[in-house]
Amino acid sequence: MSTKYKATTTEQAYFITITTVGWIDIFTRLNQKYNIINVLSYCQNNKRLEIYAYCLMSNHIHLLCKAVDGFVLSDVIRDFKKFTSKKIISTTIDEPESRREWLLDYFAKACEHLKRNQQYKVWQNGYHAEIVETNWFIKQKVNYIHFNPVKEKIVALPEDYYFSSARNYSGLENDLEVFVIDLF
Repeated sequence: MSTKYKATTTEQAYFITITTVGWIDIFTRLNQKYNIINVLSYCQNNKRLEIYAYCLMSNHIHLLCKAVDGFVLSDVIRDFKKFTSKKIISTTIDEPESRREWLLDYFAKACEHLKRNQQYKVWQNGYHAEIVETNWFIKQKVNYIHFNPVKEKIVALPEDYYFSSARNYSGLENDLEVFVIDLF
């Protein structure tokens, strides 16, 4: 398996994008958004994930992050995807969802080609990871992350999007603490 765009080193920060299969808009529902926020918080507290910036869009998440204290980022991301997949499926089944049958059918068809026996597939294989090596790169990626909902015309200002660290950087209420980088 290729290691291009994978978090293969330890103790280094990465810009990561994780995307749903078929770019399906899962995170249009508040309960599904909180599934992701809660698992990110768990990873911060129990898997030593340091998050510097994030934005949860309708079908993907951007993170600027690293794992510390001996934890390996690729392992953290693998566990994040595995646990959130199960949580997304159980929420789709157990809570009100007008697209339930369609979503479950799509997730089931997404894993038909897999060699191992799997009932549903929520996330695309792998994830896109770029190593952070310069302050310019950090600033560029934080801006990219924060302006993602502005570019999509969801909000006019980055800090108006609730599921983004732009709120942390603006000193506004948020549900996920991040390490604010003072490069601005």
